[in-house]
Amino acid sequence: MCAISLIHAMSAFVDESQLNVRAGDGGAGCVSFRREGPVAFGGPNGGDGGKGGDIWLVADHNVASLLAFRDHPHRRADDGVNGMGKDLHGRSGRDLEVRVPEGTVVRDLYTGEVLADLVAHGDKWLAVEGGRGGRGNARFLSNRRRAPKFAEQGEYGAERWLKLELKLMADVALVGFPNAGKSTFISSISAAKPKIANYPFTTLEPHLGVVRVDESTEFVVADIPGIIEGASEGRGLGHQFLRHIERARALCILVDLAPMDGMSPDEQEAVLLRELEAYDPALVTRPRITVGSKIDIAAPAVVANWTGLTMSAVTRQGVRAVVGRLAQIVAEARHAIPPREATVILRPAPEGTYVERVGDNEFRIHGRNATRSVALNDISSPEALNYIDERLKKMGVGRLLSRAGAQDGDVVWIGDFSFEYTAEV
Repeated sequence: MCAISLIHAMSAFVDESQLNVRAGDGGAGCVSFRREGPVAFGGPNGGDGGKGGDIWLVADHNVASLLAFRDHPHRRADDGVNGMGKDLHGRSGRDLEVRVPEGTVVRDLYTGEVLADLVAHGDKWLAVEGGRGGRGNARFLSNRRRAPKFAEQGEYGAERWLKLELKLMADVALVGFPNAGKSTFISSISAAKPKIANYPFTTLEPHLGVVRVDESTEFVVADIPGIIEGASEGRGLGHQFLRHIERARALCILVDLAPMDGMSPDEQEAVLLRELEAYDPALVTRPRITVGSKIDIAAPAVVANWTGLTMSAVTRQGVRAVVGRLAQIVAEARHAIPPREATVILRPAPEGTYVERVGDNEFRIHGRNATRSVALNDISSPEALNYIDERLKKMGVGRLLSRAGAQDGDVVWIGDFSFEYTAEV
């Protein structure tokens, strides 16, 4: 065995976490008029507010676990700056990149829907979008409106709760019963230092080790906490760690040739494969080898009857042959996987405007453009209300309400704003 490199065992491994992301709010537009030279009260020159910062999740091979989110789950991007007079626009808020480990699956916390799978270093996903900056009053100048005295407020940044799940990225996953010798094996072939003791469940968290066979051959091995019968149904450590096997290219099944409970090596292998298949049938189709461990203390008859590879991680007898075989199946598995292409996520187009009846005499208008028309404007200003009315008419909201059966005096909601409906003449 040649030189060994290392992915250090983590002092606190966290593979599940919640994350609250809040994008930056947009800056407000400015109401301002020219007052220079001989012009006492000139045209509008209020600048736009800056856009709020977005939040991106980025896969980073330098991040080992989700520990950073365990005690501090909130992330917030910068707000946009308000616009100013003299057509000065506010600065946009800086985007925030949240670094997560490779292999992080992002779900909606409440629905469980998978939103992103950040597999490789550099993969990015837009978690929440910053609010749009409000337009200054200079934007509303028209032939009909020569001195607009209103501007838009900034849009609130989006906010959501996410659930992060880490699935380790490894070439080989070590699978076996508790105390089968997995930790001793990985510590003997790499620089990983998991806890080793002569009792079950000494490994309570996955460990990664890099095995370097020669200058051109190396692979990553994951020591998965022990699996027992019924693990796929939640027994023992359950499927909390079974998911870490999902991304492994190959499996190394370790069976104890000197078991304390008397279960034969063949029975151990059958139970382990059954649990893997129950969790995910695709796992049993992965390239794999089965290795009999602890030949230094096993009965000679048991060793003689075992037809597969054997080793002792303590005395290192047979270890070189096992590592060589693992390197071979990893190379074959890598060669069989086609080159990874860039992933393009097509986001659905924003929904159009539509009307929903929410009561006997109440209707709600849905649609981003309609909601924005109200949310971004100062509804206390008569001039702004006139502008909102113009916008809604251009969107055909009046016709939609009429088709939905709205009558004079019915209440119409747009976001948090409501008004009484009056049929268009």
